[in-house]
Amino acid sequence: MGTHLVLVENLKDWQPGFPELTVVLAKDYLSRPDDFKSRDMRVINLCRGYKYLSSGYYCSLLGEARRHRVIPSAQTITDLSSKAIYNLNVEDLDDLVQRVLKRHSKYKFQESFSTNIFFGQCEEPELQEIARQLFELFAAPLLRVEFKRQQSWQIASLKPVSLNNVKPEQVEFFTRSLNSYLSSRWRKRRTRTQARYDFAILHNPEEKLPPSNMGALRRFIEAGKKLGVEVELITRKDYNRLAEYDALFIRETTAIDHYTYRFSKKAEAEGMVVIDDTNSIVKCCNKVYLAEILALNKVPTPRTVVLNKGQNENLGVLVGYPAVLKIPDSAFSKGVFKAENEQEAKEITDRLFKDSDLILAQEFLYTDFDWRIGILNNQVMFACKYFMSPEHWQIMQHGAGGVLKEGKFSSVPIEDVPAPVLDAAKAAAKLIGNGLYGVDVKERGGKAFVMEVNDNPNIESGVEDGLLGWGLYYRIMEEFIRRVEELRRRN
Repeated sequence: MGTHLVLVENLKDWQPGFPELTVVLAKDYLSRPDDFKSRDMRVINLCRGYKYLSSGYYCSLLGEARRHRVIPSAQTITDLSSKAIYNLNVEDLDDLVQRVLKRHSKYKFQESFSTNIFFGQCEEPELQEIARQLFELFAAPLLRVEFKRQQSWQIASLKPVSLNNVKPEQVEFFTRSLNSYLSSRWRKRRTRTQARYDFAILHNPEEKLPPSNMGALRRFIEAGKKLGVEVELITRKDYNRLAEYDALFIRETTAIDHYTYRFSKKAEAEGMVVIDDTNSIVKCCNKVYLAEILALNKVPTPRTVVLNKGQNENLGVLVGYPAVLKIPDSAFSKGVFKAENEQEAKEITDRLFKDSDLILAQEFLYTDFDWRIGILNNQVMFACKYFMSPEHWQIMQHGAGGVLKEGKFSSVPIEDVPAPVLDAAKAAAKLIGNGLYGVDVKERGGKAFVMEVNDNPNIESGVEDGLLGWGLYYRIMEEFIRRVEELRRRN
């Protein structure tokens, strides 16, 4: 079964009477990765909070990067933080709630009540089947569920419970529930599937920097038609119609705390083929996760260090100056800053630590252009050179008043891309999954350095399709069809 590891923010939270397990401070787990290299490790994250970009969040995110079996997962944390997430795939659960609460007279005259679910076990034995299904949907160690009666019973909220709020009279229940969980086999939730040949492309006509321009969207639609598939453009207002399709292609900039993530989550729950999948969104949206998983798997990157809040690292020694400082979920060159010296570095890190417990510091490698390697299902689709904005160190320069300056681009035949660049890009993408990724790589002195993996890469008419033309759109649509047909065969 491997090693069981419990993460806490304060050792006093592990009360007398709790099981005898290895208990580690979250800050040590985050800052000492070499001490936790074993992949045969089952991690129980019992931090006091899981707020986005907090230590609790990072313990789960980096635990997954280290290939530990961690509960709750970063995806579960994200799901629980969204108030709109509870009704995405709980139709069967809703029926169960009505049946159970009507069956037991103790709830007949109540208008609302709450109960705790510890590791899938419920304090109220008659609600155990509800607890089991909730735990399958939201596998978090300690949960509190609130039920409210309106015209019928509803799950009003589902929230994590902090370990330090476990009462002395609950110690026995906590211990029994944890022991039961530890004796169970590790498994991931399965989703139901269905299949039809109707694809949806989520886009935002108002987005200033969309991943696909209208010319590319039209080509996706036309390529789909010629392959016997109906492709329809949808927007955020079509959320409730999503189940009408059997594939979703997100062509809008993704973010975790955003409706694009909720669309992806709902599509997965409906058994649809979806790109970007939620796992890719969670992993690619956070550069700290990417830095750790690339380092662990020895994918070449610039010298990189993760800074904890309150640390005063000597960046001159660790990465050198100038140094690049990044917030974890930066995108489109936003949230990325260059420090020329120690004073500038301190000013920038002080500012960034107000929003995140961890930030990234990286060696500055100037090149005239970055390679962008487009990869789908671990196969290279296209290669481009993105040149730096004139007289600037980034591809995109965000000026005052929202003025944006972009560098030029050039499509390159895949066979002309240096082998180290292709090898590094494919190795990085494979660590994330089998989705559609854009891997940014710098090349210096015949060596390749992966900068980041993007889950929602640009595919624009006249840019990324500069060499393949219509062939790029056909290849992507054919991959969607292959995945849909694979689901049909399995079901």
